[in-house]
Amino acid sequence: MQKTHPVSVTRTKTYDMIVTGMLIALVFTATLLLNIKLPITANGGLVHLGTAMLFISSILFGPKKGAIAGGVGMALFDLFSGWTLWAPFTLITRGLQGYIVGKIAWSGGREGKSPVFNTIAAIVSLPFMLAGYYLCEAVLFSNWIIPVASIPGNITQNVVGLIVAIPVCIALKKVPAFK
Repeated sequence: MQKTHPVSVTRTKTYDMIVTGMLIALVFTATLLLNIKLPITANGGLVHLGTAMLFISSILFGPKKGAIAGGVGMALFDLFSGWTLWAPFTLITRGLQGYIVGKIAWSGGREGKSPVFNTIAAIVSLPFMLAGYYLCEAVLFSNWIIPVASIPGNITQNVVGLIVAIPVCIALKKVPAFK
């Protein structure tokens, strides 16, 4: 039996596509408009709130939508903002990160309702994101040392995302549309 949305909207493939498209747009926008370029690494580095939206998408909507929103939303940012070479790596790395967060947050029937598991999910996803971007930079710079300089910025970005996402998810899970 198909679940019905609290606002009497039947969940259909069309509905899922619309929600996924909106999540992609939110991740893209949060990455594009809410970012700080770091002058500390070879590529400049970037701290943005797109990571918070990736976490929120994955926690509220599960691994599939989280993976698509995080991967596609941030890859689009790369394509439209001068980080074009990073786009394929971002698609895979952030897609995997979104999937991991959603999979853990939704494990055991939790459906993203446990702040403890949501926090664990974000923390567990961090090494995968770090490894993905480390490999990306190692390939792009043909160097295994230079990418080490990006690790502190990537950790900072994830910590900021976690600090923003967990309280937002706690608040949104109290709203009937997200229960």
